[in-house]
Amino acid sequence: ESTMADQFGPTWRDALGYEKDALVPYAVAAMINYLHETQKHGVERIKTVQNYADAQYMRLSPVTRANLELTETMRGREKRGTLLWVLDKTETSMGKRLLRSWIEQPLVDAEAINRRLSAVQALYTANMARADLKDALSHVFDIERLTTRILYGSATPREVKALGDTCAMLPEVRAQAAACGAPLLKDLADQIDPLVDILNKITTALVEDPPATLKDGGAIRAGYNSEVDELRDIMHGGKGYLSNLEARYREETGIPKLKIGFNKVFGYYIEVSHSYTDSVPDTFTRKQTLTTGERYITPELKELENKILGANERLLVLEHQLFSDLLTDISDQIVRIQRTASAVAQLDVLAGFAEAALQNNYVLPVVDTSGEIEIKEGRHPVIEQMLKGSLFVPNDTLLDEDENRMLLITGPNMAGKSTYMRQNALIALMAQIGSFVPAASAHLGVVDAIFTRVGASDDLAAGQSTFMVEMTEVAEILKHATKDSLVILDEIGRGTSTFDGMSIARAVVEYICDNIGCKTLFATHYHELASMDQDIHGVKNYNIAVKKRGEDITFLRRIIAGPADDSYGIEVAKLAGLPGSVTKRAHAVLRQLEANAPGRSNTMQLDFDTVEAYNNPSVPSEVVDKLHSVDIETLTPLEALNFLYELKTVLDKE
Repeated sequence: ESTMADQFGPTWRDALGYEKDALVPYAVAAMINYLHETQKHGVERIKTVQNYADAQYMRLSPVTRANLELTETMRGREKRGTLLWVLDKTETSMGKRLLRSWIEQPLVDAEAINRRLSAVQALYTANMARADLKDALSHVFDIERLTTRILYGSATPREVKALGDTCAMLPEVRAQAAACGAPLLKDLADQIDPLVDILNKITTALVEDPPATLKDGGAIRAGYNSEVDELRDIMHGGKGYLSNLEARYREETGIPKLKIGFNKVFGYYIEVSHSYTDSVPDTFTRKQTLTTGERYITPELKELENKILGANERLLVLEHQLFSDLLTDISDQIVRIQRTASAVAQLDVLAGFAEAALQNNYVLPVVDTSGEIEIKEGRHPVIEQMLKGSLFVPNDTLLDEDENRMLLITGPNMAGKSTYMRQNALIALMAQIGSFVPAASAHLGVVDAIFTRVGASDDLAAGQSTFMVEMTEVAEILKHATKDSLVILDEIGRGTSTFDGMSIARAVVEYICDNIGCKTLFATHYHELASMDQDIHGVKNYNIAVKKRGEDITFLRRIIAGPADDSYGIEVAKLAGLPGSVTKRAHAVLRQLEANAPGRSNTMQLDFDTVEAYNNPSVPSEVVDKLHSVDIETLTPLEALNFLYELKTVLDKE
């Protein structure tokens, strides 16, 4: 209680919206105490607590984030080749950080999404205002980091000046945002405080081009503090006093080459060459003999030295003090600065979205709660950027909650199944972060989560084979997906034998259609599964068009309705550069296998009588009777073993 009251004021319950019996405040208080212990100071600036509710954002598991390559690629863990890389047209570091968190937390509230989209639309059409806004933003420094450094007292004069330069740009940022007219842009413009008082303070206190550190002073502007000016006068005037004194001594002693010098050991001294040492008066005290001459001091020179050196030290102390007061004054306004920084970052991301939409030819999606996904000529945002120069083949998609719940996509590897499935997930995600999307048109019902099961990766460290990893991920999906989710399954069951894999794949499809009803894209190379569209409501067959000339194939990368008629594994092997002799032999073996396959038809129809017989082989009735009569509850391990032995004997006799 006391921690919370100290931190957020006596009315903290109302201010933060916590109920009497909620446990959250205890966690917050514990965290605040921990921060006080580890940070020592600066914790007092935490004045608000944002409650993170899962329901506000789309659920994206770490596996999905990695598979969709949102912020880092799977291979090199780098930014190039990710959605973040394609969409990052931000001007500020704050915008970059915010964009990353938006991509990782897409919204699920259609109203909030449309607010962002209409802001991007306004920026997209207002070319001049957007260009001016981006220009103004390019002069904005990282206010969030700067204020933290100012708060902890570790900021340098140059950094504080950077904050001032940023404040000077704020009215322009605000004006350009307001000029575009969308409600969200207007709200953000209102949240930008021009911070005129802070700007004035910084401008009056600091010189135009402050030093990088405060070590040697020189940061405080003339006219800001009378004592600073006075001390500087003495220091700079001191040089004049010294040259006057030097001229007077030359005259009094008649030594033309007498000069006053300075070093760190003695301070100021008078130097006379050997040829003139006889003319030196008694008032000079000898301090040091050199090969070139003698060095002396006088009481008058010492006095002047004290005055000049003292001024320098006092000036440094005073500048430090004044700079520290300036930092405190700025720190008192931390809440205003943070609110402004947050609004500027949001504007930066929205303007970046508009810029990306313009450069990459994106369209404004229609986002609602219809539960449908209809995309015309959708493209993969990242791959089309990586393939600059060569044509990306666009594809349509239609998913809904009834007839088209599941698209079953067959076709050879390499033909573009994974790209097609990922691009649909990325288009849905882009729309829900408020960005335009790569398509000719798009109508997207909000999805609450995206699940993916793509590719095979052994988790050897955890002792799991490819198949085990795959099944664990599928189990997670079946457990957590809802009817509003979007699920992407690529080649389920390929880690095990063909029949096992096919059976698992079919069972998974049935479970999703009957129990979950979520929108699903399911790619498989088991052509035998293509018959499922007749048995299960909501399944639609699609395949990837392939052009075949003799044994050569060309992938057309077009998704067309209907099942694939053939598999092209050997042709893909050929494209990959397998030796000709190997692929020729493979063709021969394939023809032999096909010829020997009993009654092979295009789709494998399982004979259900055979399956039944496999499940229930004829068991002798004697064994069945014995099993029925045994009482498991009272059986000891030894008796159980004997009983098993008896059963086996009966079976062997058969």
